[in-house]
Amino acid sequence: MQQYKKDFPIFQKNQKLVYLDSAATSQKPKIVLDAIVEYYETYNANVRRGLYAIAEKATVKVEEVRKQTARFINAKYPEEIIFVRNATEAINLVAYSLGNYIKKGDSIVTTIMEHHSNFVPWQQLAKINGAKFEVIDINDNFQFSIFNFQSNLNFQKSKMLAITHVSNVLGTINPIKEIIRKVRSKNPHIKILVDAAQSVPHMSVDVQDLDCDFLVFSGHKMMASTGIGVLYGKKELLAQIQPFLYGGDMIKEVTIERTIFADVPYKFEAGTPDIAGIISLGSAIEYINSTGINRVQNYEFRIMNYAMERLKKIDGLTLYGPQNAQNRSGVISFNIDGIHAHDVAQVLGDMNICIRSGHHCTMPLHKRLGVPATARASFYIYNDEEDVDKLIDGLKEVKKIFSH
Repeated sequence: MQQYKKDFPIFQKNQKLVYLDSAATSQKPKIVLDAIVEYYETYNANVRRGLYAIAEKATVKVEEVRKQTARFINAKYPEEIIFVRNATEAINLVAYSLGNYIKKGDSIVTTIMEHHSNFVPWQQLAKINGAKFEVIDINDNFQFSIFNFQSNLNFQKSKMLAITHVSNVLGTINPIKEIIRKVRSKNPHIKILVDAAQSVPHMSVDVQDLDCDFLVFSGHKMMASTGIGVLYGKKELLAQIQPFLYGGDMIKEVTIERTIFADVPYKFEAGTPDIAGIISLGSAIEYINSTGINRVQNYEFRIMNYAMERLKKIDGLTLYGPQNAQNRSGVISFNIDGIHAHDVAQVLGDMNICIRSGHHCTMPLHKRLGVPATARASFYIYNDEEDVDKLIDGLKEVKKIFSH
């Protein structure tokens, strides 16, 4: 896989860079950067409006990427793909649009391991509507027991389940398909949203197989540019719910008395979209497909397993997440006794080793873990064992510095 590092210009321009923060945002291969430049240099125009050649080309390209994205996650229809800014906006869109569906006395269920993006919108919606906000806990192995989804909650009164596919802190891969099946057996009418920001870039995701109602992910975590995200929703549900934003390009007819919205997906895409971002997403998907998503996952598993084995040998280092590498993705959070996570990241940063530190937008989870912050290394296709070795050497240097 060393060949793939050569596809990313940032590593050619900074050969000492050790980038271990792909859970926050990924680096971009040249094929993606070239696609963005090509758009701006050769057919920069707005979409769905102009009748001239470059505008028509831009429109065609955007709709091609919609179809490409649908195939990538096996959506039944291209219209089930809504382009938004990021996964956060996608979740807020669903929370806003389902506002009238959730009433006082209903319950909204989420989990303790959620990113704030999939926690706060539901917490606030429950507060506004008088619904009950229920949070599922993890077990001692940083996973959900399926028992939690069978007995601990009254799913008959639940209107919404919002759950992450992969934890951005623990790396836990949740058994989403099994969870959805168990929940639907108790309440076939519940709506289920899956936060797939940490799974779609790294493993095969099939929305029809999962049978989720909504699924969200961000382009910038899968080698596309920032500012582009995806909301998948079942077509019949999208047709029923209200738009999140109003304005241009999301209407069919406007009079003084009323507005008729455009059909799905356009009624959710008000205003000019991030055209370059959409094009970059198509190129990123093309790059992942050319590599093979299963190969990406298998390679990351190898690197993550190698990293875990080496990290376990460092005295005073605590790992958070399933100890069985089979149950986790390429995200490793840890702490070193007596050294704050920010200090760990700062010292490593001075060595050009890029990791994340803090609560990673998961304050309820960190409170559950009993720590204010963790250090986090996350891997992608451009990482290798040498990067892990440099991380280990860097952590040894951190310990040496703070031992004085």
